[in-house]
Amino acid sequence: MKKYVKYLLVALWMVTLLGANDKTINYKATFGIFGKVGHIANHIHTNGNHYQIDTTVTLAGMAKMIMGGQVEHYTSKGHIENGLMVTDSYEMVSTKGSKRTIKAYRIDHQKRRVIKEYTKIKNGKVVKHYRKDLHFYAKDDLLTLYFNMDKHIKNHADAHRFTLKAVGLEKQKGLVEITVAKGKEIQAYKRDLGTSANWYAKAQIVQKNFRKKKGDILLSVDSDGYIKNAVIKDILMYGDAKLTRTK
Repeated sequence: MKKYVKYLLVALWMVTLLGANDKTINYKATFGIFGKVGHIANHIHTNGNHYQIDTTVTLAGMAKMIMGGQVEHYTSKGHIENGLMVTDSYEMVSTKGSKRTIKAYRIDHQKRRVIKEYTKIKNGKVVKHYRKDLHFYAKDDLLTLYFNMDKHIKNHADAHRFTLKAVGLEKQKGLVEITVAKGKEIQAYKRDLGTSANWYAKAQIVQKNFRKKKGDILLSVDSDGYIKNAVIKDILMYGDAKLTRTK
């Protein structure tokens, strides 16, 4: 059970916002029979040609009890090219009591590579640390991937399916497959995500906790360009997780 809640924690913040403004938008997360399992706060700040995204995931209810009050914080910093956010650095910090885990990624755009630095701290002391080249290159991280999704889909307007890359998914070399719902497919998406959306899409990632080796993250976007609802499909044994915009 614990490992599935942990994966849910990682997956939920992936489905945040599309667009770029100085604002905070909140979501609640629910997970099958467990009800509300978390809260996600997102703040996006842009200043000229630069941006910063801060996302905090706080667990609630049974998930909070199982994970011992674990809190996740994610930060993406970078620049803007042709309207797209391009990540220069991405950091994931997980805090649980006296333990803290930091995954910091630096993107070298000139050499087209990603460097990951991992640090594990317990009771104020570093107990594990390493640095490595991930041997793949991406301009998105897991936050900008979805902030940029509206523009990515417009850039692939004639494509039913296309592939993107995101820093933070090193086990699959960053690969994310995007499927845009078209024609009769849209009705199936509406059953999970509601009927009022500008478009519907599916992001597939490779993850062992899914039944089908590839997990489906269904997305719906309203006319203002922000994610309205998201559903993470087929989490083993526990069904679907849902994300709903509350503010």
